[in-house]
Amino acid sequence: MTAEQVGFALIVLGILLLAGKFLRLAAPPLQRLFMPSSVIAGVFGLLLGPEVLGRLAPGFRGANGLFPEYVVDVWTTLPVLLINVIFAGLFLGKKIPGVREVWMVAGPQVAFGQTLAWGQYVVGITLALVVLTPLLGAPPMAGALIEIGFQGGHGTAAGLEDTFEQVGFEEATDLALGLATVGVVSGLVFGVWAIQWGTRRGYSNVLDRPSQANPQDLLGVADPSDREAAGWLTTRSSSIDVLTLSAAYLGFAILLGQLLLEGLVLVEAYLVGSEFMTYVPLFPLAMIGGLILQLLLSRFDRFKLLDRGMVIRIQNLALDLLIVSAVATLSLTVLGENLAMFFLLATAGVAWNVFVFVKLARRMIPEYWFERGIGDTGQSLGMTATGLLLIRMADPDHKSPAMEAFGYKQLLFEPIVGGGLFTAISVPLIFEFGPLPILGIASVLMVGFMSLGLLYFGRSPRPPDPMD
Repeated sequence: MTAEQVGFALIVLGILLLAGKFLRLAAPPLQRLFMPSSVIAGVFGLLLGPEVLGRLAPGFRGANGLFPEYVVDVWTTLPVLLINVIFAGLFLGKKIPGVREVWMVAGPQVAFGQTLAWGQYVVGITLALVVLTPLLGAPPMAGALIEIGFQGGHGTAAGLEDTFEQVGFEEATDLALGLATVGVVSGLVFGVWAIQWGTRRGYSNVLDRPSQANPQDLLGVADPSDREAAGWLTTRSSSIDVLTLSAAYLGFAILLGQLLLEGLVLVEAYLVGSEFMTYVPLFPLAMIGGLILQLLLSRFDRFKLLDRGMVIRIQNLALDLLIVSAVATLSLTVLGENLAMFFLLATAGVAWNVFVFVKLARRMIPEYWFERGIGDTGQSLGMTATGLLLIRMADPDHKSPAMEAFGYKQLLFEPIVGGGLFTAISVPLIFEFGPLPILGIASVLMVGFMSLGLLYFGRSPRPPDPMD
């Protein structure tokens, strides 16, 4: 494959993203769903690629649809690479607060969010043991796909492709990507409905009536009179551009993650003689590498050269490219061959999240439970971006501590689940040790965090609830 072919494949991704954005600007239904332009662009690529156009009109341009074969080949390699960029930057440029500070602000949301996450494993693995494996012949590892697809999102699902192949569960990539798409859509639909429902019931401490998003939010554009800066120029371009420097820091964080992973593989081989760590992907270790680098920068970088805004821009670029390439190369054949399993996993996952929000959130979060719980539920259905969007809709003027608590919660959440270390190794763990031990661990953690929320945080003084 030549450099020109790789470059052309990336140019096509850019054209698809433009088409996705313009379609959202022109289509009110997509605006009301707050559908990301990258997902729309990925659907365009899917329709014009080998899975749809290539099958419906093979005489048009052959079995690859509108795109040359090498374009699709490039796209299939991008998600595994780009996920490392996203996770390496999770902590870069952030002030890392102390554990006590995080716990005091975000403790109830840690308990609530962890209950949602570990419950997805409990529901999924139980479903696999009772229905998917005995009746449909699915491997027990399918039980981990709800958390991988919903909590982890498209990035994590695509980033685990090599791991799925190593354990002989190749179809899991497409199933997880399909679940991630269902999660985003259901998270947005449920979130919009829940905000209307919650304000009518008097649950909201912020909104007096069902909110209507302003036109800029619906269109996905920033108000020209109130646009935030994308980042700060911490360096002179004559020395090194701040965007270049930020990319270099991200590369160094990924390198630290790679060294950590190789070290763990060597230690495991020397001490235990097993090869479990070879199943672990790079991206959770890249996240740890970014955390280590940020701790070093906080201590030794007296010039404060790393700008968080620039890191976020690079992360968002990587995420947009990852989503469009992953969705565009989604195998509809695999989904069709496993439709019953896909439907059961999606239905069970959505039902669990809705149940926990409606029945447990106000009993686990003592203050502003509605604004804080809607964000965690949105994340649990459709990844972090959905959670942040729903918080903004439920609390547009930041009158509650929802946004701050959500951010702090991530420090005690994402390193483990939601695309963190356990998410990355859950399938290899089930493959190596079987589903029952992992179901036992997930059940204990789910019950533990649920009890912490109900019996500790839930007994804290709270404002009167109109439905009690």
